[in-house]
Amino acid sequence: QVQLVESGGGLVQTGGSLRLSCAASGSIRSPNTMAWYRQAPGQQRELVAAVTSGGGTNYADSVKGRFTISRDNAKNTVYLQMNSLKPEDTAVYYCHYRRVPAWLNYSNYWGQGTQVTVSS
Repeated sequence: QVQLVESGGGLVQTGGSLRLSCAASGSIRSPNTMAWYRQAPGQQRELVAAVTSGGGTNYADSVKGRFTISRDNAKNTVYLQMNSLKPEDTAVYYCHYRRVPAWLNYSNYWGQGTQVTVSS
């Protein structure tokens, strides 16, 4: 089992910044991927950014150049630095962990979610 605890959400004005953190504990194994997803009201959950235990990253097109994902493997913590925030970034942000490769069908683990609200 893996537990994920998020922090750092809140209310910010357009153009502002926030930094989300997600601390993982339990049966952490490598290689793995940690990621941030988000879900706005009435919308499907979508991938925002992901980072592998080896440091590889990928981003949704909508956040490229504004968001940066990073991780501290020693602390089993992943971060999402969000700059130049827009109202359309408003959503509940969820931390995700999964071992890789995906074809081995490892379990998905999710955090409880943290609300990010960007006011116009």
